[in-house]
Amino acid sequence: MFLNTIFIVLGFIGLIWGADKFVFGASALARNFGVSPLMIGLTIVAFGTSAPEIFSSAVAALNNKPELAIGNALGSNLFNVGVALGVAALISPLKPPESLISKEIPALLLVTFVTGALLFDLFLGRFDAVVLIFISGFFGYKLFRKQSRVGALPEVGDSDLAPVNSAKAVTYLIAGLVLLVLSAEVLVAAAVSIAEFFDVSEAIIGLTVVALGTSLPELAASVTCVLKGHHDLAIGNIIGSNIFNLLAVLPLPGLLSPGLIQSPLLFRDYTGVLLLTCLLAYFCFDCIKKQKMIGRLHGIAFLLIYFGWFTVMLVRMQA
Repeated sequence: MFLNTIFIVLGFIGLIWGADKFVFGASALARNFGVSPLMIGLTIVAFGTSAPEIFSSAVAALNNKPELAIGNALGSNLFNVGVALGVAALISPLKPPESLISKEIPALLLVTFVTGALLFDLFLGRFDAVVLIFISGFFGYKLFRKQSRVGALPEVGDSDLAPVNSAKAVTYLIAGLVLLVLSAEVLVAAAVSIAEFFDVSEAIIGLTVVALGTSLPELAASVTCVLKGHHDLAIGNIIGSNIFNLLAVLPLPGLLSPGLIQSPLLFRDYTGVLLLTCLLAYFCFDCIKKQKMIGRLHGIAFLLIYFGWFTVMLVRMQA
């Protein structure tokens, strides 16, 4: 128990340091290649911070623990908006980019609704996984086609960012990513050992311990982005990560270990994901339309919903 606690502390330290280097490398690359921060947040940062979810869900599915993998995907999306974005908004108000209205938010809503429709029969199989993977491929194609058609976008305005060549930026990016993934895996392994010691179900472990551990990169990266003034990166990271979780993480148990799922995963946990996603969409639409910021009151609303869901889950677990 004591050794696992030490591993958890070391995991937190590694996540914080890794997130700083990862965001630094991503921001430098965005400036060097003339790519918008939002695009970097939606792709490189989002995929990088979702890597722990992908890895841990694949391992869980291969070990015939699909509900742990499904709980990981849904729990991570809950944590990303409810805690990561909520904490980021508490630290500093966020200005959502206008492109969210016509592109990224509709994509997130579509993916969330499709996921709910696929899970409604309480079965996650290979057909469901193929549908999600097909949508993932379509979005990837549209995203990079748009980027290549538009060409170089305005450079990242980082007055505090010293010139860094691309090779060094990539080194920081990879080193930060590796440390993020390894730190998350060490933290999750230690936390899962503690949770299993207290005889907690696989679905609950996936929704809480694993989701928390694998989502810490999103939290660390989002907070670091906000502290450095990269609001587009922070918001893009959360939206992109949630899309990745549903399109790249959730299909893994469907492909590798298809089967029935527990009803609370749909009616309690997916409903929480849907509520937070719709609330995020509303806040973004409202703030962009009225030229406002996603501020501390919005962050408090995200946190209250997350902890409300968490409380309901704990109460029902003990019932």
